[in-house]
Amino acid sequence: MKPSALLRTGLTALVLALPLVAAAQEATIRKNLAERVPGLADIDEVRKTPMNGLFEVRVGTEILYTDAEGNYLLHGNLLDTKSRKNLTEERVEKLTAIDFKDLQLKNAFTTVRGNGKRKLAVFADPNCGYCKRFEKDLAKINNVTIHTFLIPILGADSGTKSRQIWCSADKTKTWDDWMQRDVALKGDGSCNADALTANLDFAKKYRITGTPTLVFENGSRVPGAVNAQQIEELLAKR
Repeated sequence: MKPSALLRTGLTALVLALPLVAAAQEATIRKNLAERVPGLADIDEVRKTPMNGLFEVRVGTEILYTDAEGNYLLHGNLLDTKSRKNLTEERVEKLTAIDFKDLQLKNAFTTVRGNGKRKLAVFADPNCGYCKRFEKDLAKINNVTIHTFLIPILGADSGTKSRQIWCSADKTKTWDDWMQRDVALKGDGSCNADALTANLDFAKKYRITGTPTLVFENGSRVPGAVNAQQIEELLAKR
């Protein structure tokens, strides 16, 4: 056989063997970590990182790192010093992104300001102090459509307050009065509040565990209260 033919044969064999090697490495990592680390019996994904010999281990949206045999485990950020990127942060952002089309808008109340061209979804609890601060900043933003999803997760009476808001004649006004001006909520919350249950299910599915959580039109998700300038900057990236 000619040298060129031998080379081609060798390269073909190498290409065919690579997936088998990768599969064996993944199996080793899964086996060893499951046996040695409580909580890592159900790993969602194992994949290589740009760093030689380092593998990403994903459980839900939590990112860990290990070697090819699962002998060592790291928890923290992987930084690319050349490109000055936080690879862990970028990965988590991708994993937690929510397609705006997947939002169940029928379960939110909508506020339109100005031309309403820019879009934002907010997951909030009426007992959330950070949400109140955020709402005061959000009130300064114009030309935006805001979809507010009530998720009663913080206090014993979060459900009652959420129903009072949801069942009110003017949800937006009731919400704004309560969150921005501390106007007491009224009513007994008697109406069909299935939307609140659906919102809790959605939050569980997408691991929304804190309020406020913001979802922008480009799918990016931002946890926590941000000020008016930051909101404007994030809306500009839509």
